[in-house]
Amino acid sequence: MDWLKQIAPTIATALGGPLAGMAVSAISKAIGVEPDQVQDMISNNKLTAEQIAQIKIAEIELQKQGQELGLNFEKLAVENTKDARDMQKQTRSIVPALLTGITVIGFFTLLIGAAANVFTLAGSDVLMLLLGVLARETASVYNFWLGSSDGSRQKTEIMRGSK
Repeated sequence: MDWLKQIAPTIATALGGPLAGMAVSAISKAIGVEPDQVQDMISNNKLTAEQIAQIKIAEIELQKQGQELGLNFEKLAVENTKDARDMQKQTRSIVPALLTGITVIGFFTLLIGAAANVFTLAGSDVLMLLLGVLARETASVYNFWLGSSDGSRQKTEIMRGSK
């Protein structure tokens, strides 16, 4: 999904934050599919060149809509992660650690199993979908616990803008 960050950074940021529904709706309308098909289309590179161009147009429209509503997508995404980390500091819940363990173990089990020929990813839509979801979520849990250079960059830009 890195390509999406390149052509539609506002949509990509919104997808990872509290405005994901707004981003999915924008993409859904732009490419002419149902909202529940958006993730599959993006993750599995099933988009045509025309649909990718329509996503770029949707990016511009979402930026306009955000400006009209006074939304700062990057700031909202940073605050969303910060709020989750703050909640974890206060509650010391075991749930985030358990979900992290399940996600990371699942991801690497799938990769090692494929590398060892325990099972074949090629031709298995279910396993490929699972690998894509686990890869995305593994990146999310690393970001939650360790932060990210992209998140740090965005936070720095936001802090500069608020002075």
